[in-house]
Amino acid sequence: MENTVNGIHHITAIAGNAKRNYDFYTNVLGLRLVKKTVNFDDPETYHLYYGDKQGTPGTILTFFPWQNITAGRRGARQATEIGYSVPENSFDFWINRFEKHNVTYNKVAEKFGEKYLTFLDPDGLKLELIAGKTIDTRLPWETDEVKAENATKGFYNVTITTNKMQPTADILTNVFGYRLLEQHVNRFRFITDAVEGANIIDLVEVAGEVAGHVAGGSVHHVAFRVKNEEVLMQYHDKIAALGLNITGKIDRNYFFSLYFREPGGVLFELATDNPGFSVDEPVEELGTHLKLPAQYEQHRSSLEATLPKLS
Repeated sequence: MENTVNGIHHITAIAGNAKRNYDFYTNVLGLRLVKKTVNFDDPETYHLYYGDKQGTPGTILTFFPWQNITAGRRGARQATEIGYSVPENSFDFWINRFEKHNVTYNKVAEKFGEKYLTFLDPDGLKLELIAGKTIDTRLPWETDEVKAENATKGFYNVTITTNKMQPTADILTNVFGYRLLEQHVNRFRFITDAVEGANIIDLVEVAGEVAGHVAGGSVHHVAFRVKNEEVLMQYHDKIAALGLNITGKIDRNYFFSLYFREPGGVLFELATDNPGFSVDEPVEELGTHLKLPAQYEQHRSSLEATLPKLS
């Protein structure tokens, strides 16, 4: 569906040690390092992208790893949980794997009739493995230790904690085209039918919750997916007309973006499918080269010496 928001494009979070982050997401979770580049505003810091084979929108989790970052705090006005879709019978595999690698996790629980397993990454970022009610047909990235029968398929959902859910819900429904699917107590589940997979946003309303602090182990922003730049700019006008402060179009090399802070306080991005992650290296070689924005190419030698080794 062309002129729609097609679910989640990517989620960006903040980490501490870059190598520890890389080892956890590629080795323990079995994701592919799709792109190794740098923060546009701080080129001595990596911007690492993890996802499936091609870096398909809806599978991409990205990090800014700052070595000495202070720990964040989960709370209101934040995206507080990231859910990955996994096969129904994979939980025993993941529990054994988490035990082996000393990953903090909770016992398997259930919400909205779906089983899920909560765990923390090394910086305290809260993640969930979720076995959805319908079979996820997306092809996962496989490693020697994490095969398709257990591997993550990409995002299932993201959870936003808010003091008052209605203003955020209005953006999801009136602007992005989501609809309320179901509610349990103070958790409201919204879904878009424009795409299968990575199409659910949960809003958890806690009136007295203190605002969180975005730092290490926190989600920085949630990016929603649109087909191309034409659709992107249609949304720019739509959001600006609501009186919200939205950026102009920004070229992120692998997609074009707009940013705005939704009324509940979470930073939202809209990102295009084009041009994709194979624009500067073949799919077979994704993540194997340090790719720099053009303005930093002249500093390649010094950046390569400064940036920490990942492997």
